[in-house]
Amino acid sequence: MPGENGRIQRRYPMERKASIDQTILSPGTVSINVKGAFIVDEQPSRPPTPSDGDDGAQHDTEIRLPNHEAVVSHVALDIGGSLAKLVYFSHEPDAKDLGGRLHFLKFETDRIDQCLAFVKGLQDEFRRQNGSRSGKMSIMATGGGAYKFYDDMKRILGVEVLREDEMDCLIIGLDFFIREIPREVFTYRDDDPMHFEAPRADIYPYLLVNIGSGVSMIKVSGQRQFERIGGTSLGGGTLWGLLSLLTGARTFDDMLKMAEAGDNAAVDMLVGDIYGADYNKIGLKSTAIASSFGKVFKMKRQGENQAEDHGGLSQDSREEDNDASSSQPQFRKEDISRSLLYAVSNNIGQIAYLQSEKHNLERIYFGGSFIRGHRQTIQTLSYAINFWSKGEKKAYFLRHEGYLGSVGAFLKRQPKNWGRRNSFEEYPVERPTITHREEE
Repeated sequence: MPGENGRIQRRYPMERKASIDQTILSPGTVSINVKGAFIVDEQPSRPPTPSDGDDGAQHDTEIRLPNHEAVVSHVALDIGGSLAKLVYFSHEPDAKDLGGRLHFLKFETDRIDQCLAFVKGLQDEFRRQNGSRSGKMSIMATGGGAYKFYDDMKRILGVEVLREDEMDCLIIGLDFFIREIPREVFTYRDDDPMHFEAPRADIYPYLLVNIGSGVSMIKVSGQRQFERIGGTSLGGGTLWGLLSLLTGARTFDDMLKMAEAGDNAAVDMLVGDIYGADYNKIGLKSTAIASSFGKVFKMKRQGENQAEDHGGLSQDSREEDNDASSSQPQFRKEDISRSLLYAVSNNIGQIAYLQSEKHNLERIYFGGSFIRGHRQTIQTLSYAINFWSKGEKKAYFLRHEGYLGSVGAFLKRQPKNWGRRNSFEEYPVERPTITHREEE
């Protein structure tokens, strides 16, 4: 029926209208029905915003909630050093379809204005769909950007921004995915690259390795019982920074594409380069990396020696100078990308194993936007855990690995025991204490 400004508004049954009224009176107290939830394995639907053209976002796979009918009056943002991750709920656009979807989007933090413009569009759409009594949509925010951009968010969005602790949200988000969402968590093997784990209730203890610009490693002993036990500054930001210097690539996705086309053996020194074969006594294949970038110096020296032998460094003519420079080895940016991806991933994998061994943790979950579902990264991390633990520990990955914090912030607005397996309980007034240890 026509609403304000002549717009068409959806007809809701009385039960749905009651839930809308309750949401308006007590924003944030709506419970989410996750019964029958599943990941939508199709191109993400365009979000219901009035924006035209490129919104600057990368849209990831959505989660369908076919049995959820109540209004959700908040969105969640996790703003990190490189990316801002957004999670929000929308009902199905066709009134005949029940339920709705959780949407997952990410923006480059350097373009936070595009992200906030998108959220502004969500606010407008929320008011249009739910009428004049809908009030203002709440904003949940976590990550360092929740503080850095706090004033900008309040000014542009015109609402109070509720900030939540970053590690708190990471654990809540991961617990939700493990316990509630089918075909979300998986393990990797070369012959079975995406072996899905069924949702489970008995999940503790475990180690979370969250790989963003840097890396944090968090021991989780139970609900609201966690401790940051270590980390490393060599993370996604390291790979991004070095490859931007070495290859000229502008985006992280471009770097991953180059790595897929590369051959690290062109720049890395392998076990086979030293032994001529596998080193079976200690379980090393000939293709194992003995030294990252280990061939570069050797090959450059060989090129210089060849130039000297041919007089390339002692002749003044332009032609002979060109001959000398052409004798220098040329390293492909694709090979450099693959080598550095392996170097960073192997380092993270080994540190994760050492932390899990020290704290007696068998299950290791890898999260963060560094992974992005990239097969080579997943393969390297999985291989490192399996190799060093001799198969005693398992590496787990997630299809929404970059959204742990934003999902955790989103769930902070939910009431007690709303999930099928009690994946989230309402926090007490006193927040949990988070212990930080100095990195060795």
